[in-house]
Amino acid sequence: MTLRRLLAGVAGGTAATAAANRLVRADEQPPDPLPGTRTTTRWRGFDVSYTTAGDPDDPDLVLLHGVHAAASSRAFAGVVDTLAEDYHVLAPDLPGFGHTDRPSIAYTSALYEAFVASFIGDVAGDDPAVVASSLTGAWAAMAAADTSVSALALVCPIADTGQRRPAVRRLLRTPVVGTAVFNGLVSRRGLRWFTNRHAFYQSANVPAGLLDYQHRTSHQPNARLAPASFAGGMLDPAVDLVDAVQSVPAPVTLVWGREARITPLADGRALADAADVRLTVLDDAGAVPHVEHPASFCDALGAALPQLEHH
Repeated sequence: MTLRRLLAGVAGGTAATAAANRLVRADEQPPDPLPGTRTTTRWRGFDVSYTTAGDPDDPDLVLLHGVHAAASSRAFAGVVDTLAEDYHVLAPDLPGFGHTDRPSIAYTSALYEAFVASFIGDVAGDDPAVVASSLTGAWAAMAAADTSVSALALVCPIADTGQRRPAVRRLLRTPVVGTAVFNGLVSRRGLRWFTNRHAFYQSANVPAGLLDYQHRTSHQPNARLAPASFAGGMLDPAVDLVDAVQSVPAPVTLVWGREARITPLADGRALADAADVRLTVLDDAGAVPHVEHPASFCDALGAALPQLEHH
């Protein structure tokens, strides 16, 4: 399910391709991604959707999902109830994803850096704990260097996804052909291929309903725009991840799936050694251990988050 193969397949003419795009477009938003209360906040013209769970009097814990073609806060569905026993959980859908607005703008790393810092500093309460996955982990580390947090847990973080590919971004943003290519990437077959090949270690660990949810959320209007910037390398922050992690004054813990492929464990060990932070490794897990093994992930966070550690 490579981009080259998809391009070769989009050859039925503009009118036919546009008609096919309309057939697969989702007319309704998917259901709420997480247990709890979903609300919105206004940020730079976006209606940002986020879910809260747990007692508001407990310390705040911000959960920040990673970035891929069908990303959303639904990634934390398996851990919210457990974490909400000790924390007041806040889990947003990033701009351009999930239930949050997806306007036709230029999605950049600077946009997400500003959003993550604003959500942690303005929406969450004083000194929240933060959990962030993959590329969002780099933005969270940058934010935590300047915004007071009690603890930071990064799940297979990455700051450099490869060289920039502006032609890919331009292609995916085109209304007809770009939509058709993206629809191929987020077809049920495409989502299953990515999940089994890159995200999970074992396909048997994919939660029931996850692929259906991803298929629905990735077929919303303008769903391709933020992923287009991601695929083009335009969301990579201009920061060294070691420097970013070292700059965080709060305790930092890395959580890694032993079998992660996109961000292999060797990268996690190197980052932990260079930044002198704790590394926790979960067996039989890929790049999304919080999705693949939610109970083990919550246990791993017990040593990373103060409220869980002393529960």
